[in-house]
Amino acid sequence: MYKYFLFAVLALGLGNTAQAERLKDLASIQGVRTNQLIGYGLVVGLSGSGDQTTQTPFTVQTFNNMLAEFGIRVPAGSGNIQLKNVAAVSVHADLPPFARPGQTIDITVSSIGNAKSLRGGSLLMTPLKGIDGNVYAIAQGNLVVGGFDAGGADGSRITVNVPSAGRIPSGATVERAVPSAFDQGDYLTLNLNRPDFTTAKNITDKLNDLLGPGVAMALDAGSIRVAAPLDPSQRVNYLSVIENLEVEAGKAVAKVIINSRTGTIVIGQDVRVQPAAVTHGSLTVAISEDISVSQPEPFSQGETVVTPRSKVSAEQEKRPMFKFAPGTTLDEIVRAVNQVGAAPSDLMAILEALKQAGALQADLIVI
Repeated sequence: MYKYFLFAVLALGLGNTAQAERLKDLASIQGVRTNQLIGYGLVVGLSGSGDQTTQTPFTVQTFNNMLAEFGIRVPAGSGNIQLKNVAAVSVHADLPPFARPGQTIDITVSSIGNAKSLRGGSLLMTPLKGIDGNVYAIAQGNLVVGGFDAGGADGSRITVNVPSAGRIPSGATVERAVPSAFDQGDYLTLNLNRPDFTTAKNITDKLNDLLGPGVAMALDAGSIRVAAPLDPSQRVNYLSVIENLEVEAGKAVAKVIINSRTGTIVIGQDVRVQPAAVTHGSLTVAISEDISVSQPEPFSQGETVVTPRSKVSAEQEKRPMFKFAPGTTLDEIVRAVNQVGAAPSDLMAILEALKQAGALQADLIVI
């Protein structure tokens, strides 16, 4: 039997006043973004936990290609090469904005063959390419693997975490910078992390009050165009000022989130319930079978008779009905449900029924 836990999250505030947040936490600058890089390489130096090359021929092919780069040719008649200490891997990383050649970034290395573990291995020089096919970084270094794998002679094995993947902190050196439009044009565009018309209006009003009328203009619920200096150094100083402005964000849409797998229920602050009466209980039916044996008198002509006797009982759990008044708030909902002793699973059924009845003024989302 699973144990359910109810988490009701209530955002606290003074009246209906939203809490002010920094502009940098509400929006990002259009064009200032990370870029994904990916590469293919070899990890060597493993302790017999590499690819089984009979099942991963691309590992042998890659290894032979690498040897050919150094002028070493493997004899054609050497048969199947077993490279137990080598594994073919994929390497991926995120290239942060404004990264310049010579800077380093973290990389993640994952086995793409059947290697059991990458612990103790070293990644050989691997070019990392972007979506355009250009090489933006070169990766190489010793892996840090958090998991491990161990086995016994009888076939027993234990695995902790994931030994077939690891990371190399500062394992790649940037070789090419990604072009940025940050210092081009007369305007910058702020993209809201959560599009909202109220938030866009508040940001626009805040910028215009500080910098002058017409400096900022909301394009839609998720974008705001802001006039910016042409000189790059002045533009940096300009953004350092406006990104620390505190703006009141608009309230999110009222939502109730239900995780049916864990029994977690999150109710937003602005959830309201229209007038409704709710009762929720359970009916328990118990059926028991007894056997009655009837024996005849001694020396009589009667026969022993076995008679089944069934006993059926029903018990209805007594729970009071509770009523929601118009505009009932989150605090009142939680208090009412706790008074009748409803479990999270019961609350899920109640909330779904209220939504179907049109009494729940919120989006009901089941994940």
